[in-house]
Amino acid sequence: MILQKDKNLALITHLSGFGSYFFPLGSIIIPFVIRETKKEESKFIDNLTKDVVNFNLSYLLYVSILKLTIVPIFMNSFIEDVFIKNHHFYFDSNISSNEIFGLVSFGSLLSLLVIIKFVLIVQAAIKTNKGEHYNYPFTINFIK
Repeated sequence: MILQKDKNLALITHLSGFGSYFFPLGSIIIPFVIRETKKEESKFIDNLTKDVVNFNLSYLLYVSILKLTIVPIFMNSFIEDVFIKNHHFYFDSNISSNEIFGLVSFGSLLSLLVIIKFVLIVQAAIKTNKGEHYNYPFTINFIK
């Protein structure tokens, strides 16, 4: 049986996924600190905090990969717009529809990832508060 204090701590642990909005890597540091301080007291909290840290690390990896794919595409379009003539640089202000479509589509993917993270965190918090175990989808197990 899961104690109410463990359910409350589990709820806080899941909601700590929003910690990255307040300080860098907050969504990883907060659950990791909770894990290190409470893992001896409850096996439930130990397993839960591992899942939360793994989910947030996976999310960070997915967002980083997506952002790294945006950089070469943006740089390629930028280099095509800057021409060198007689050792002078000038900027061509004509932006093609392909460049706009590329940036908007990657921005949409990033926004979609943010929405998915929000929904998964809220869903996990609700299930955990009921005493159920929640497995985040598409999570890589960094901490076993």
